Amino acid sequence: MIRKYWYIAFLVFGLHSCSESDLPADNTDDSGQTDDTTDDSGQTPDFEGIVDWQFTYGGSGDDIANAVVATADGGFAVLGYTQSNDGDITDKTATDSDYWVLKLDANGAMVWSRTYGGSADDRGADIIETADGGFAIAGFSRSADGDATENAGFQDYWIVKLSASGDLQWQQSYGFAGSDQASSVIQTTDGGYFVSGFLDITASGGAGNDGFASAPSAAPKHGVGEFWGMRLDANGQLIWRRFFGGTNNDRSYQVLQTQDGGFLMTGASESDDFDISSPKGSYDYWAVKINDSGDLVWEKSFGGSEIDIAYGLIESTPGTYVMVGDSRSADGDVSSPKGNADLWAVAFDSSGNFLWEESYGGSLFESARAVNQMGTGELIMAGTTRSSDGQVGTNQGQNDAWVIVTTASGDLVWQDSVGGSGVELFNDCAPIGANALIVVGDTDSSDGDIILNKGGKDALIVKYK
Repeated sequence: MIRKYWYIAFLVFGLHSCSESDLPADNTDDSGQTDDTTDDSGQTPDFEGIVDWQFTYGGSGDDIANAVVATADGGFAVLGYTQSNDGDITDKTATDSDYWVLKLDANGAMVWSRTYGGSADDRGADIIETADGGFAIAGFSRSADGDATENAGFQDYWIVKLSASGDLQWQQSYGFAGSDQASSVIQTTDGGYFVSGFLDITASGGAGNDGFASAPSAAPKHGVGEFWGMRLDANGQLIWRRFFGGTNNDRSYQVLQTQDGGFLMTGASESDDFDISSPKGSYDYWAVKINDSGDLVWEKSFGGSEIDIAYGLIESTPGTYVMVGDSRSADGDVSSPKGNADLWAVAFDSSGNFLWEESYGGSLFESARAVNQMGTGELIMAGTTRSSDGQVGTNQGQNDAWVIVTTASGDLVWQDSVGGSGVELFNDCAPIGANALIVVGDTDSSDGDIILNKGGKDALIVKYK
């Protein structure tokens, strides 16, 4: 049976409706809802700002979508982790966490679902489509069996290369005795890979700076955690790895290759010494630029006196970067706070010079976990909100998943929240052509905008047009 829905969105420019849309019959009974959510703040040219389709995927356990990429065949690949062994997860029997990849078609219907891991806790953080049409995925693994053949300690970087159909082609683990977690993977211009994340340098005893003059003598002057960048060849073999930070907790959540062939790692720093030259407060957004050999070129902190944590990064125009996350500051680089914590975006140039910043949200808590860009240049920022005032139109529960679109210079032009009485988060976003976007995250609701919950937390996937 094919179910049909009308989508209606109330925008500040007036009342708009779109035509009837048929959903694939095989998704009618097991994949969430297709009703619209409230559109509260305008629209971009050619972008209607209404839900095209919305699905939940998962089983009776917790199932999380952390990353999404639009694929060359017009569909999507979603990475996260699953603790289920039923429902949409058909290839595992245990309830430990495994990497989970969902391949979807252009209408959000599942093409295939695959899990990867061993008998311990394995959680996927990032996915890219590779030049050969396959995928590279990264996160952390605690396993030394199953698909993960070795583990050096508590948690290791785990990088997995897949074919276009999800077959495992190779995998590599890197780490030491402590908690070492990969957050971002990119394919480099030479066909290799670069992975960034977090090194538990206290547990490594200073190891992890291979081939650089500061290792292993760096151990006394670094502690807790570091940005850890790792360059790999096309087969996942290590070329070099390098850490940066100070005596406190410093974590990289995103990396890009820069136009000069080097790399830009971003995240948050709690430190005020060693590699951090100009700290602003408790935690700062921190950007680290290195060359193609891993040498530090420059580093820059952004923020105020309170806690400011960056998660997402994009090069919006050549040589201009936008970093997003959340800020609790009301001073320093933060000029117009909205509430207790805001979604905060900061732009800087290829030398780390500050360009602009904007806060978004209401009186409570907002955060962005990802930033991307529409084909027309507008920025997409995806995260979560607890507010129902200010720039946020509605809130249906504890946290609602929140997505906004801004101009390239940060002016808010549209926003939407999706939620129920529980907790919803958007963890990643991707453009679809010039005037549509997809956002992914998780939900534990079964009311409000969320019609179907399959158990625990489900992967939440929403397409806007």
